[in-house]
Amino acid sequence: MTTALYTHSACFDHDPGRFHPESPARLKAVLNALEAEDFQHLLRCEAPRAELDWIARAHPRRFVDRMLAAVPASGHAALDGDTIISPGSGEAVLRAAGAVCAAVDAVMTGEARNAFCAVRPPGHHAESETAMGFCVFNNVVVAAHHARARHGIRRVAVMDFDVHHGNGTQALFWDDAELFYSSTHQFPLYPGTGSREERGAHNNVVNVPLPPMADGHVFREQFAAGITPAMRAFKPELVLISAGFDAHEADPLASLRLHANDYTWATSELAAIANECCRGRVVSTLEGGYDLHALADSAAAHVRALMTT
Repeated sequence: MTTALYTHSACFDHDPGRFHPESPARLKAVLNALEAEDFQHLLRCEAPRAELDWIARAHPRRFVDRMLAAVPASGHAALDGDTIISPGSGEAVLRAAGAVCAAVDAVMTGEARNAFCAVRPPGHHAESETAMGFCVFNNVVVAAHHARARHGIRRVAVMDFDVHHGNGTQALFWDDAELFYSSTHQFPLYPGTGSREERGAHNNVVNVPLPPMADGHVFREQFAAGITPAMRAFKPELVLISAGFDAHEADPLASLRLHANDYTWATSELAAIANECCRGRVVSTLEGGYDLHALADSAAAHVRALMTT
């Protein structure tokens, strides 16, 4: 089995504005990096459009309908101060959610060993009825519920190594003992959540906040001490990754000091857990990362590690 890559050209059409950091150039940088010769064996797949009922497993249908109705016919519309949508955003959010669902299907049925979804907008800040932090729908939560509904599994684990805490994923997992959320992130930083004391209603949340200027050594040490044993003990049937690459030293929106080889290491750690617990089943989706060169290098390192597990 191989690694699948899910993407769609509609994700370029989500345009939050000329000077917005979450730009279409991010996706172009990632996909250009994945055209290199060592990625020739990727199973390249077009992301389908998510059905609204799939998204409504994670968000109330009234919220789903409201977000799609907010898409402007021209120009831009602001869902909050950071989350700006354009005429192409409706199709982009449906393709982003569809990508993670299709990737789950491929991994659960054995069509692929694991998968990476190169999509935008990102999702991990989106709460039940709140779009925020560049995010409209929470793609990893949609994926988790899709895996349950379509494939009959119950225990799904998410690891989020974006530099910003995934407040939306944490909130949407909080009350479910069979959904596990773990995160490494800079703290304090937007959105202000993610302290170690936030542990979920069933001890199903593990936060590992990192101080500003923490480097790869600190990241690996804290990950190995806090994330790895907790996820192994949870025994997931599927591992999902919120793959944000903005903890890279070059990223302009934060001040951690990771490098591409730290993402290789983290990906290999998560794949090892998946190999032990759930036949290697991993689905990863793009979250943050705003320096284009660092993003491309880091995403390539991440996918290369998935391919070699």
